[in-house]
Amino acid sequence: MQTGLEQIAEKARSDAKLRFTSLAHHITRERVWKNLQQIPGTTAPGTDGQRVADAKESFEVWIEPMLQSMHRQGYKAPSIRRVYIPKPGKQEKRPLGVPCVSDRALQRTTSQVLSAIYEQDFLDCSFGGRPGRGAHNAVATLNEIIAGRKVGWVLEADLKNFFGSLDHEWVMRFVEHRVGDPRILNLIKRWLKAGVLEEGVVHPSEEGTPQGGSISVLLSNLYLHYVLDLWFEKAIKPRMEGEAYLVKYLDDFVVCFQYLSDAVRFQEVLTKRLQKFALTLEPSKTKLVEFGRYAQKYAVKRGRKRPETLKFLGFTFYCSRNLKGNFKVGMRTENIRVHRSMQRLSDLMRRMMHLPIQEQVKNLNSVLRGHYAYFGIAGNYLGISRVYRSVERYWKKMFSSRSQKGKVTWDACHVLKTRFGLLRPKLSVSYGKLQGLAIL
Repeated sequence: MQTGLEQIAEKARSDAKLRFTSLAHHITRERVWKNLQQIPGTTAPGTDGQRVADAKESFEVWIEPMLQSMHRQGYKAPSIRRVYIPKPGKQEKRPLGVPCVSDRALQRTTSQVLSAIYEQDFLDCSFGGRPGRGAHNAVATLNEIIAGRKVGWVLEADLKNFFGSLDHEWVMRFVEHRVGDPRILNLIKRWLKAGVLEEGVVHPSEEGTPQGGSISVLLSNLYLHYVLDLWFEKAIKPRMEGEAYLVKYLDDFVVCFQYLSDAVRFQEVLTKRLQKFALTLEPSKTKLVEFGRYAQKYAVKRGRKRPETLKFLGFTFYCSRNLKGNFKVGMRTENIRVHRSMQRLSDLMRRMMHLPIQEQVKNLNSVLRGHYAYFGIAGNYLGISRVYRSVERYWKKMFSSRSQKGKVTWDACHVLKTRFGLLRPKLSVSYGKLQGLAIL
């Protein structure tokens, strides 16, 4: 027997123009509770100061008033607490929004219901914030397109302040294509207009949607679905002289072309298209690169030793050859990500230098495990080894500084690593698995 969300998905799949006028009854106390259970206990509280454990304990107190206010279209979305996190390799910081825990559970539930519809509409070129589609899928798909299709040029692009630039009027128009339930529409409007608390002052939200909430991810994917994905598929590709492919992960995207003329024409119309929807490209992260199986030959003709590289989701893509001399796409960790990981681990070791060694290794392995899981893809062993060697060097230096017998030798350091089990570099994604992750 199909669940309610499966029935919604089936209807959305069978009729691409169907507008759903009754959805709010799928936002139940059981679904909200289940989503509340999935919020990590260490999550920071919102503006009300309520932590996850407190929200679980008082669930019976707040759930019914919340659902009733939603059905009456009177739900008042609490303001978002603004925090800032460092941007990799930059002094400026990225703004994040921290919703209240109970509101976060409601956002997750609403996103779950709406995803049943929109997952039937979203295209295969879209990754990020979607079930079963992560960064590795996007990277693998780009790898397969460049290696196996007719690609000679790649446009590497990034949108400037994307989440902070979403036009609320356009957001609602896009949502209303498929959603006609006034309770859901009112809920989304309330979330878009929820103020942002910063330094004790609540600032009104006239544009954008704060990064940090589940509904923000869904709305951003929906926004670019209409602004970029569908436009590229329906209006751009049929007008291209050669092949063209789009791969997008949230607001980062690359577009592959067979011919330079197509790439230049697309770049011109892309700027105008984005401006219509209050979006702009980030100049420092947008460039057109000659890339592909013939890039090496043309680079030599133009007086360069090797083709340019392109960057996507923390990886640097470069033109390479396999053992048989055939073209392949090489991937390594982007240098800025390597240095950021080294700095993070150095800071961690400095803070815990006086802890027991077993505790130090536990904390280091937690960070290394995450680094290897993301960057440990086939061909990037040297990339993840650079981070491991950096940990070795700094760890030895730290041991020497706390040793009463003077400098610690490498032999002694290796004994400690073996004894306490410092996690060595390990590839998490083989060539075969990488190919299997591609979605074409």
